Amino acid sequence: SSSIRFDGRFASLASGAPAAVQHAVYAANKIQNKPYLRGGGHASVEDSAYDCSGSVSYVLIKAGLLRAPLASGAFMNYGEAGQGRFITVWVKPGEHVFMTICGLRMDTSGGSVGEGPRWRVKSRSMAGFVARHPAGL
Repeated sequence: SSSIRFDGRFASLASGAPAAVQHAVYAANKIQNKPYLRGGGHASVEDSAYDCSGSVSYVLIKAGLLRAPLASGAFMNYGEAGQGRFITVWVKPGEHVFMTICGLRMDTSGGSVGEGPRWRVKSRSMAGFVARHPAGL
């Protein structure tokens, strides 16, 4: 099952989800409430703060789906084109990147200014964003 649950702070998946997706949710939970810092998560994957591409990179690296952090524009060449079955990376080249895991958005925008990675339940404008996904997921 790809059903995701969110308790207001952390997400969880049914045990039937692929291991990489389970690892992605675990990794995203681990960086919840970290502050936003431009460049955060790039010099070191384990960081005290993350920017948009640093947080997406962290989750994908911990899930075994990426080798090293990418800047937002570089995600235009990540994986395969289109939405994934479980994980989708949403890219607006040179501006912003965020991801959805089983439909739940993990994003650094949508809350207070300076707020880092968080699970977000409110919808956001998708104008100008291109969908990419890890192969097979």
